[in-house]
Amino acid sequence: MKELNSLLAELGISKVRLAKYLGVSRQMLYNYLGIEDLNNWPKEKSAKLLSLLNIKDVDDIKNIKVNGDYIIDIEKRLNNGVKDPVNKDALTDLKGFNKKEQELLSDIIRILKEKLSDDKTKDTYNTYLYLYHFIQSMESNEELKFVLAYMSKSLGFTDPMEFNFNKDKQFVFESIMFSAMTLYNNGGSSKNRLGESHKRFEQYIEQKNEEKLSRTQELNTVKIQALKELGYSEINEDNAKEVFEKIAEIQSRKV
Repeated sequence: MKELNSLLAELGISKVRLAKYLGVSRQMLYNYLGIEDLNNWPKEKSAKLLSLLNIKDVDDIKNIKVNGDYIIDIEKRLNNGVKDPVNKDALTDLKGFNKKEQELLSDIIRILKEKLSDDKTKDTYNTYLYLYHFIQSMESNEELKFVLAYMSKSLGFTDPMEFNFNKDKQFVFESIMFSAMTLYNNGGSSKNRLGESHKRFEQYIEQKNEEKLSRTQELNTVKIQALKELGYSEINEDNAKEVFEKIAEIQSRKV
């Protein structure tokens, strides 16, 4: 399952989209991904995942070569397999949004479509993939909003003294950001001089990944507890629904 999780991350498939494709909740998807053997998934769900990846067996994952064509094929299957595609919702279902919000959504979608249509390079795809990750994470990291405000101001779209978020934090962040960008643009620091700083950044990412791994291990522990409470030795097609419901119940006890 480690290879599967790594592949999903490389493809940029969000847990929200994958859960919608499989027809399960996001929490249930996390439970699935915490199981070490794909054969222990409900048969219908494992078959659908293999179909998405265009492979016959989970062991074939190690033979997958991720390139632009493969990513495009995955996106097509993912979109076709979702009942209410994101792009359809965004383009046609604008009820409940006021005029300014509708115009903003339309402008964003138009620009994204134009850029992706005009430039098919991997750089363009990765740019908007990172933008997608950025948007997904904004609610859990307020500094990402400060980044957007800083860029809007530095590009001349917004007055530098306009603060729409936490004024004090935003002021400090923008000041630090300006100093860093000035240093970067003026060539004030070389790659060699910043080597130690980047190492600390790498260590920080490793720590975050270890926390994710710890979450997976926690799910495995809950799975073992659920099997024990139900008197089963493993998850199979016959008991999968009952086991996953028990897993959700155990997790709710800890809330």
